[in-house]
Amino acid sequence: MKKIVMISLIGISSMANAAIEWDTPQGQLKLYGDVEINVDAASSKQQLSSLKETADKKNKPSDKDHWDINGRILIGLDGYREINDKNFAGFVVQPLADLGGDMNLDDAAFYFGQKNEWNIKIGRFEAYDMFPLGQDTFLEYSGNTANDLYEDGFGYIYMMKEGRGRSKNGGSIALNKPFLDNFNFQLNTLVNNGEKMFNKSTYHGYQIDKKKNVVYLRPVLSWKNDHFSTAIAAETNVVKNAYGYHDSDGKFHDQSKRTGYGATISWNSEGDWDAANKGLKINTSFAYMNAQDEKDMTIGTDIVWEKLGLGYYFANNDIKKFNPENHIKDGHINNKGKYKIHTVNASYLIDNVLDMDNFNMYLGTYWSILDRSKSHGDNTDDRYGARVRFKYFF
Repeated sequence: MKKIVMISLIGISSMANAAIEWDTPQGQLKLYGDVEINVDAASSKQQLSSLKETADKKNKPSDKDHWDINGRILIGLDGYREINDKNFAGFVVQPLADLGGDMNLDDAAFYFGQKNEWNIKIGRFEAYDMFPLGQDTFLEYSGNTANDLYEDGFGYIYMMKEGRGRSKNGGSIALNKPFLDNFNFQLNTLVNNGEKMFNKSTYHGYQIDKKKNVVYLRPVLSWKNDHFSTAIAAETNVVKNAYGYHDSDGKFHDQSKRTGYGATISWNSEGDWDAANKGLKINTSFAYMNAQDEKDMTIGTDIVWEKLGLGYYFANNDIKKFNPENHIKDGHINNKGKYKIHTVNASYLIDNVLDMDNFNMYLGTYWSILDRSKSHGDNTDDRYGARVRFKYFF
């Protein structure tokens, strides 16, 4: 029997994807795309924090280039089927082409469930965002989650992302259960190679050896109405001795004990979370990590008013132990102690470029300073830069 395929072009708001949709007997398919190209100029690309500050996945904190052109093009294909306005299943796959010439992957997941009752998602994806950044343009944290989060010798801006997902070394299973109208409970389980969270497999100057995969449990309880959204969460690795290091006597030291806690609250003046370029939006978040030989705390707030975005983020790293025989080349942290990072960023949206509602530009800038005691070297070190981002949906 011949299948009849209907094709319709759907235009969505300027901040969302345009898409082509096909209706088939097995459900609906949607094809879409997202272009993001950045032109950067900075005091130095060598970063103060371990989290990546460019969309180029090849970027390392030790890079010293003052300027850069980076970005990616995403092609997405979604599938969805619903039966009797209740049971549903679907998938999403989003390959990425980097300007560096590599092919990567954003999301690749399968999901199913019952509307307003429960759903399960399996694969590569990001769970609930416990540290939203508003109109984030230059501080490119999104998408880095569990992929080489920690670069030894650089400050750590902990944002409740270690168990969030989208790992290149494992996968996730997330259960979502809505209840009492505005509440939702999510439990994400991330299974991956925890050693790979540490770029170059070093932590506090020690070489990390893997013994087992980690299993992160990340429960999130959230509440949301038209104007307010709030959530509390925790994440912890439940596998003992998953990775660690051997000292000079050959004794193994477990470094995989990591438990984090977080809370976030957001408010919008329009009573519509999808309203773009309208009204005032505010996010405030807190995250705390209790790790082996280290405690990290981050507080951040950002404001988006119409097209203008402003943000401030404070991070405190308290490192209890560091290998005195290993000096991190190009690093800023080479000893135990307390380190503070202050970061301010701003951005401005230029929408509907060339009268196209799917073509936007962002102007972004940031300034970040690492404050440390004089016994650990220079008292402060700072970075600043500016970016022009081209954003195009199709």
